[in-house]
Amino acid sequence: MEKNQTMVIEFILLGFRLGLKIHIFLFGLFSLFYACTLLGNGLILGLISLDSRLHTPMYFFLSHLAIVDIAYACNTVPQMLVNLLKPDKPISFAGCLTQTFLFLTFALTECLLLAVMSYDRYVAICHPLRYSAIMSWRGCFTLVTTSWACGSLLALVHVVLILRLPFCGPHEINHFFCEILSVLKLACADTQLNKVVIFVACMFILVGPLCLVLVSYSRILFAIVRIQSGEGRRKAFSTCSSHLCVVGLFFGSAIVMYMAPKSCHPEEQQKILFLFYSLFNPMLNPLIYSLRNAEVKNALRRAMCKEGPVGRLFILC
Repeated sequence: MEKNQTMVIEFILLGFRLGLKIHIFLFGLFSLFYACTLLGNGLILGLISLDSRLHTPMYFFLSHLAIVDIAYACNTVPQMLVNLLKPDKPISFAGCLTQTFLFLTFALTECLLLAVMSYDRYVAICHPLRYSAIMSWRGCFTLVTTSWACGSLLALVHVVLILRLPFCGPHEINHFFCEILSVLKLACADTQLNKVVIFVACMFILVGPLCLVLVSYSRILFAIVRIQSGEGRRKAFSTCSSHLCVVGLFFGSAIVMYMAPKSCHPEEQQKILFLFYSLFNPMLNPLIYSLRNAEVKNALRRAMCKEGPVGRLFILC
């Protein structure tokens, strides 16, 4: 049998197996979402870099979240749009594994960033007098660097474990991008080790940060209830509710995809969940932060009213 195996050098992403008219409609819809994701997160990055009042740890972490969301979209959406118009266009084996590595890197990094952001809000609300000392710029850089490093290293581990597997056909991936579980289904060898490592990584990267988030916000909730000022309580709820929306959307869809029994979720339903995870969530993040955060809205107003080339650019847009 080993002599008759032919190694796969490229894959076909099946994507959404629907009619041509629906593909064209989805192409226009997803292109709009893609543009909104890039513009929204780009706007957040621009405001944070231009407005000195947003040069705080909270917005430093938010800027990295925006970078991750832009990278998410650029990694998966262009290939998906191409496949909607040219379903038979192949992706090389190296290109597929590169897409898998980048997706895992950004996903794992975002998990850790959301946990760091919840800790930042916990310190800001529960220990305001010690906030500057605890969340120093050196500490913020360390937390962000650690998040990116851990995400990249864990993603590299997954890709290295995939590289040890033979792929001898079929070469059709029933997904709209090279998602790791869909790629493993095509391997011609035992993938039990890969699945164990994925489960352990989920416990460490999903369950661990989620527990930290829940503990942080339970402490924050008790602290908010004790705030005497109605305005202070409202501001605290506004800031934290926006973060909780992002956390709930991200961790909820991720846990359903990687930790729930696969028999409960048909493959087509999994694609929809991944659309929400990789496209809708990055698009919603800047909307949630800009619409529910007074500081971001005020920074946008100042940028639009500011005279000079930058201000005129915002007004024209």
